[in-house]
Amino acid sequence: MLAGARKAAGRLDDAVETRLERVRGHRIADRVFYSASELGEWALIWHLLALLQGILPDRDPMSVVRFSTIAVIEGALVNGPIKLLFRRTRPEWTREDPRPHHLRLPRTSSFPSGHASAAFCSAVVLSGGGDPLWPLYFAVAAVVATSRAYVRIHHASDVLGGALLGVALGLLANHLWVPYPIG
Repeated sequence: MLAGARKAAGRLDDAVETRLERVRGHRIADRVFYSASELGEWALIWHLLALLQGILPDRDPMSVVRFSTIAVIEGALVNGPIKLLFRRTRPEWTREDPRPHHLRLPRTSSFPSGHASAAFCSAVVLSGGGDPLWPLYFAVAAVVATSRAYVRIHHASDVLGGALLGVALGLLANHLWVPYPIG
């Protein structure tokens, strides 16, 4: 069974890599995906969105603390014990020229993608309670997650695994820590 999963992941990785290679090097695509990857570092974009959400009228400012606590726990779990279980090598940068934009190159396992997990966990948590901006959160999550395969820091299967893990952790967090409504 494990061998079959590895083969399927390899096929997915190869298919996505072929498609991404067609777009890499385009100025706008490079800027979008490298910027998204950079904004995903330390869940920066998600903390900013949570802060903006927390200062809106009729919102509980303590929701920012709730979000940040959940994000820190998610990041510690994914980038600590969960990545230690897998120890997958990262994709190699095969081009002779340097990356078009500087990025921090992590030393941890490639599986699962911490950016993808943080992105989708954050989208789920920020969307909790029926926030009307939920499509925006998930669109940003998709771009941040995809950026990791685009910049060749993760395989596509790492991103998919991270996204699924992030959704599960976000749903669990929303279930365990239901915010109290204002009023």
